[in-house]
Amino acid sequence: MLTRLAFGIFLTYGSWSLQNKYLAFSALPDTETMAAGTSLPDPAGEFDRNVPRICGVCGDRATGFHFNAMTCEGCKGFFRRSMKRKAMFTCPFNGDCKITKDNRRHCQACRLKRCVDIGMMKEFILTDEEVQRKREMILKRKEEEALKESLKPKLSEEQQKVIDVLLEAHRKTYDPTYADFTKFRPPVRSNPSNRGAARSSSLLTQDLSSEDSTDLFGSDAFSTFPESVEPQMFSNLVLSEENDETSSMNIDFSHLSMLPHLADLVSYSIQKVIGFAKMIPGFRDLAAEDQIVLLKSSAIEVIMLRSNQSFTLEDMTWTCGSNDFKYRISDVTQAGHSMDLLEPLVKFQVGLKKLNLHEEEHVLLMAICILSPDRPGVQDTSLVESLQDRLSEILQTYIRCRHPPPGSRLLYAKMIQKLADLRSLNEEHSKQYRCLSFQPEHSMQLTPLVLEVFGNEIS
Repeated sequence: MLTRLAFGIFLTYGSWSLQNKYLAFSALPDTETMAAGTSLPDPAGEFDRNVPRICGVCGDRATGFHFNAMTCEGCKGFFRRSMKRKAMFTCPFNGDCKITKDNRRHCQACRLKRCVDIGMMKEFILTDEEVQRKREMILKRKEEEALKESLKPKLSEEQQKVIDVLLEAHRKTYDPTYADFTKFRPPVRSNPSNRGAARSSSLLTQDLSSEDSTDLFGSDAFSTFPESVEPQMFSNLVLSEENDETSSMNIDFSHLSMLPHLADLVSYSIQKVIGFAKMIPGFRDLAAEDQIVLLKSSAIEVIMLRSNQSFTLEDMTWTCGSNDFKYRISDVTQAGHSMDLLEPLVKFQVGLKKLNLHEEEHVLLMAICILSPDRPGVQDTSLVESLQDRLSEILQTYIRCRHPPPGSRLLYAKMIQKLADLRSLNEEHSKQYRCLSFQPEHSMQLTPLVLEVFGNEIS
């Protein structure tokens, strides 16, 4: 009677087990060893990784779940062999042997009984054909993964070298400590200041072949700044969040107390943009005239791009060290700019910040901005275009290889749109600069470099 009842239970449970056999083994680790052993993975979170796992049969170190129970490799193999051979063992003692790591070979009958007692099930054992199919499936999956990896775009050695050069150029021309800001005329956020005087000289006709990053637009205008110091940026100094009711048609030019400080900051930033541009691979191969055109046209745009590093989303300011150099929109209005420029500029900075660009993407974008063949006045457009296309290809490849989703989705298109936004900002800046420069008492506060770059606007 007991035998018949046990047989009925086995049929019921065994039928369920067979139906779920392949589901159970679909979770096996992707190795041929585990496929042949038909072992189940350790359920996540069920065991502390730091606690030794013990074989439920003999007490040896367990390697995982095998045939529905935590066992060592030895007991796993013993159970599989016994079930496949349909072995019938007899205990030479009293049928209740204590199985340990040392004596587990002494009594096969009690060892097998112990296997069943802890839950090992023969229904979980794959046939030889199933094992072979499993191995083939694992091998096929590995081959597919290898093929997928081989088809994945990779940065060439040459492309990586270009990125490394641009990163080095940026790090040499951007000082994240903003230590040189103390060398500018101090910021005045109250009464207007009449400090400063302009020096006249033709700064754009200097020798472009010099290795010094300051002599493209070189003069003694910034001789007080050591050549070794790093850069700052314009927009990052001239913007912020406070609401300002002035407009481009209604600027109080009698209270431009921040103009001297921001003029020095912009002039300093232009020097650093020049230094960066001269290290872009291929830039120095261009004619001197084209180099000048590209720099004059793109200077303010690159300054706006660079300033994004100091822009903070929390308070919409450009934070460049101490509170003296924490710039709000109200500070920039005190330098002669209106909300027609500042509102879209802040919007641009927010959008760019949210792209979470890698430093590699940031420097590539700046280089692409500088090497724009459609700038008015460029003579050798084909050469400039080829240099820009090369950088664009590197950027796209980098995004595919190194920028993980979801951030990489449409990232290249979004970055190119930022360049279009910069053109609009450049145009508005030019209009407001011209309005400011018409006032002699204020144009005197500008540096010779600023007057050269923005005074004869090309864009």
